[in-house]
Amino acid sequence: MVAVPLYDTLGAEAVIYIVNNADIATVICDTPQKASVLLENMEKGLTPGLKIIIVMDPFEDDLKQRGEKTGVEILSLLDAENIGKENFTKPVPPKPEDLSVICFTSGTTGDPKGVMLTHQNIVANVAGFLYRVEDTFQPTPEDVSISYLPLAHMFERIVQAVIYSCGARVGFFQGDIRLLPDDMKTLKPTMFPAVPRLLNRIYDKVQNEAKTPLKKFLLNLAIACKFSEVKKGIIRKDSFWDKLIFAKIQASLGGNVRIMVTGAAPISSPVLTFLRAAIGCPVYEAYGQTECTAGCTFTLLGDWTSGHVGAPLPCNHVKLEDVADMNYFSVNNEGEICIRGTNVFKGYLKDPEKTKEALDKDGWLHTGDIGRWLPNGTLKIIDRKKNIFKLAQGEYIAPEKIENIYTRSTPVLQIFVNGDSLQASLVGVVVPDPDVFPSFAAKFGIKGSLEELCQNQVVKKAILEDLQKTGKEGGLKSFEQVKNIFLHPEPFSIENGLLTPTLKPKRGELSKYFRVQINSLYESIQE
Repeated sequence: MVAVPLYDTLGAEAVIYIVNNADIATVICDTPQKASVLLENMEKGLTPGLKIIIVMDPFEDDLKQRGEKTGVEILSLLDAENIGKENFTKPVPPKPEDLSVICFTSGTTGDPKGVMLTHQNIVANVAGFLYRVEDTFQPTPEDVSISYLPLAHMFERIVQAVIYSCGARVGFFQGDIRLLPDDMKTLKPTMFPAVPRLLNRIYDKVQNEAKTPLKKFLLNLAIACKFSEVKKGIIRKDSFWDKLIFAKIQASLGGNVRIMVTGAAPISSPVLTFLRAAIGCPVYEAYGQTECTAGCTFTLLGDWTSGHVGAPLPCNHVKLEDVADMNYFSVNNEGEICIRGTNVFKGYLKDPEKTKEALDKDGWLHTGDIGRWLPNGTLKIIDRKKNIFKLAQGEYIAPEKIENIYTRSTPVLQIFVNGDSLQASLVGVVVPDPDVFPSFAAKFGIKGSLEELCQNQVVKKAILEDLQKTGKEGGLKSFEQVKNIFLHPEPFSIENGLLTPTLKPKRGELSKYFRVQINSLYESIQE
């Protein structure tokens, strides 16, 4: 049996596409509302292959009757379990080369692609991770992980495979990310998989609570003292600084975390340094993509430096390949990151063309990311091959690289950088961080609601200056800097269709959504 994660945030059209593309006959869903959406598709004749819907929550009889009319059997989870008991068959263990999961990745353009992953792929990635951390972390049945990241994504699936392979436990959050701190305090997890978006909020909250110069001084001193211990290989929770400052942060995560792994997006150096000092456990950074199961590089034990994604995992090789038109050459230790190993996928479901683009004849997966080998053997992500465009004078622009640098600006929560070959410069749409923005504006004597602050020209100018300063520090060239910005009070989200389910910006949708504002920004530059 092959699992195909379906998630409603992909959008109605994508769900229809996946059900048909993967020939899905049985769908298990949690709520009757989702079952009703699937039935609607059947009633319109859009998913003719669907035969059974299993619903976890209680549902009304009329759902069953609607199903009968379209030839779909609606079962409760209990019904399905009873059918299994009455028709018991011996389990057939899979072979390594058998498919385990078809994970559809949400492309920022076009239809989602079905990444075919085998049991070997998953076991290889799990084993690679366990081998890398075995000197500091060997999971036992006493360990517990908190599950709040989407189970439709391979990062969380690999975390759970690691946990179950060692007989450890998983606690599932209540379903509301705002209540995660309560869940952490109740569950007291020992393993904490995280994404930078969440860790940035922890960091910002701590920084904002240090309001007086004395508190700021003490916090910075505490981080410096604890981090100097980390550099010597001393990781502990019982120092003077832990008792004075960090105990509260550790308690907010349940107090028992003994390993933290961050992945799925870049994390800034100050945040990573802060976490390594404050949490009192090893904090690792991983890099990868669905096509290599989850991870392909991982922090080495005892490496306290930041600004890179670690060294290759034992289950794969990594090489850099020339990208001549962007001036990246492997002789300079720069180029497109390519991965080959037992964790690399078989191909995209029913899509030989796209498979050929991603996997070359020698089995190397071409990631589309640009990397640089650092002298200590670790890999740094420096650019993106896809989504590049040219400005009017012919300079190549990689907007994702610029956005990753700009999000280091304290008042900025999200940013979308826009430009094209008809324009000589870049502009940006900035979503300010609601926790930081009011105090940032207050420095200029300006108060008001989030919407009012977004329309204030003094505040806008201050944020643009802060972005350009951050960009300069991050090594951006002058043509890579935005020349004008629009402040937007509402975050880009999956719900408003501006982010993919993996929280990446949908560039085409963002361009359309902000077309009027973007045109206006360009007009004001020309004036």
